[in-house]
Amino acid sequence: MTERKIYPFDIAILGYVSMLSILVLIFGRPLGHYVDELLMNLIVVALVVAVIYFLHDEKRKLILFFRILYPAALFTLFYEQTGGLMQLFFPGFLDSQLIAFEKSILGVNPTFWIEQNILNVWLTEILSATYASYYFMILMFVIFMFFKGEYRVIKKALTAICITFFISYMLFYLYPIEGPRYFFAGQYAHDISGPVFRPIVEMFQEASVRGGCMPSSHIAVALIINIFCLIHYRRIGIVLIPINIGMALGTFYGRYHYVSDVIVGLAIGAVVAWLTLKYYDRFDKKVAEGGQPTKLKESYVS
Repeated sequence: MTERKIYPFDIAILGYVSMLSILVLIFGRPLGHYVDELLMNLIVVALVVAVIYFLHDEKRKLILFFRILYPAALFTLFYEQTGGLMQLFFPGFLDSQLIAFEKSILGVNPTFWIEQNILNVWLTEILSATYASYYFMILMFVIFMFFKGEYRVIKKALTAICITFFISYMLFYLYPIEGPRYFFAGQYAHDISGPVFRPIVEMFQEASVRGGCMPSSHIAVALIINIFCLIHYRRIGIVLIPINIGMALGTFYGRYHYVSDVIVGLAIGAVVAWLTLKYYDRFDKKVAEGGQPTKLKESYVS
């Protein structure tokens, strides 16, 4: 009989919701405004424990599918949760600081420079198409890797993605930024429009939370997926490079982020990917050796 095992992404999820709950209990005032967030964290903990306890017969593919891919199903929930926590530490947004910093470095305000110099419908459509690719990237990556039998790659990548999201979300709260489309609303001379892909991006953006721009978690996660594809499926990784470059440019071209958000996102994604690739196996081995009786001998799923 297979024994249960805790994976690094399980620990990352449990660690994040535990730390976040502690911060809410300490800083969340009035606490009654954060009941939904605390309840969600409690449900997530129960879900993770249930997954570990009940989905341990990983020789059955359907069970394996849910066991190692369940973190991907939680990402949207975690993102939506940030909306209610954006003012956990600060009562407002800090865009003016970031705008002043960028102008001191670049000499211009990038969002207005783009509007005055390079805004056109064809570039809008190209960058919107690459930007929209993010919304399908995680799902396509994990499903492709699963049907290729790359179970260990999925576990490593999802660990890196979890850590990246959680670092990003903590920075959302510590340095809340709402982004150019909100901060400069009403100040633009021209709207950004396109016939196909711009409306698709706008549809997704309508469901996004206000704030959470620093860093760009989209860019950070897209970089991680790109790195893992370059390592394991080089041709796909090469194809993703220009797509991700377009996505990065589209974030501030489309007025969703500042340039700084993209740079910090790239830095976080690169560092987390490097640390995961370097230390995942060592950490996973320690968890397995020290996790009795929650140890699962990985013959099939390695």
